[in-house]
Amino acid sequence: MTSPPGPPSALPRIGPFELGGRVLLAPMAGVTDLPFRRLCRRLGASLAAGEMLASDPRLWDTPKSRRRRDHTDEPEPRVVQIAGAEPRMLADAARRNVDAGAQIIDVNMGCPVRKVCDRAAGSALLRDEPLVARLLESVVAAVPDVPVTLKMRTGWDPTTRNGTRVALIAEQAGVAALAVHGRTRACRFEGEAEYETIAAIKAAVRIPVFANGDIDSVAKARRVLAATAADGVMIGRAAQGRPWLFRELRAAIDRGAEPAAAPSAAAELRDIMLGHLRELYEFHGDDAGVRIARKHIGWYCRGRPRAERLRQSVMLALTPQEQLAMVQDCFDDAPGEDDVPPDGSV
Repeated sequence: MTSPPGPPSALPRIGPFELGGRVLLAPMAGVTDLPFRRLCRRLGASLAAGEMLASDPRLWDTPKSRRRRDHTDEPEPRVVQIAGAEPRMLADAARRNVDAGAQIIDVNMGCPVRKVCDRAAGSALLRDEPLVARLLESVVAAVPDVPVTLKMRTGWDPTTRNGTRVALIAEQAGVAALAVHGRTRACRFEGEAEYETIAAIKAAVRIPVFANGDIDSVAKARRVLAATAADGVMIGRAAQGRPWLFRELRAAIDRGAEPAAAPSAAAELRDIMLGHLRELYEFHGDDAGVRIARKHIGWYCRGRPRAERLRQSVMLALTPQEQLAMVQDCFDDAPGEDDVPPDGSV
């Protein structure tokens, strides 16, 4: 049996920040709020980008935008992702977020959602390489003391994979690092991620490149890093309901150790889950917190006995106290159920 590869000698840097590891949390709208970012950082994520913020100034001071700009007790470096298709507005958004505490500005050119692409933002920008250059140059010039990163896809559709050209444009504009989802916009989240394009992008640029897409285990992360030579991996959907994945990946990738950090008992899983829910209620308020917690409870309970019963009951809960009691009862009603599934999922 071959031993797992040891960690590389140097950790990646984004501008002045040396990251503590090679495993990052991807920005996800409706998911990577402040409580989830703090949880993932505690469990091993080396960087955690916030939810996408629109550059339209009319949306800057809505309750949702104010929450997304909240960095209370957030570990450094603090990353804010912005989206837009007009250079001046995107630059203004970068400055505003730096003033609010952002230490890294990430530009979204990867979102495949129609309502974003219909505004010629997100991954729709990949169709217009001159506009990509203008946008990135404008943001970099607007915040000269703060690193700018780019989240992108491999192209608009399989017939126009221009990810390598976009990456070179970004590097020339002064972008400090790239995160590349291994699909085109047309592919959305379907089919297998194409890591060969990420490998080509990594070979073409000198700035750090983080591979994203379908990375849900230590074995997959190792294969992707070997195939792409990327500087690290970015985890998105696989972390939903499974934030301890960062613990496993960090042990294996950053320290070269065999992972043994998934929750080994239902009690630990319960404590992670209940702690996360309490932070959601505190951050969002009781009413919104209860609504937002429903999807997280569903993700946490995937594959567990009585999961469907719990999903149905939490949909009817109207207060944090009711939800917390239901979750507690779900664990208390499972005598002898000490182990979580062998893959660490729930």
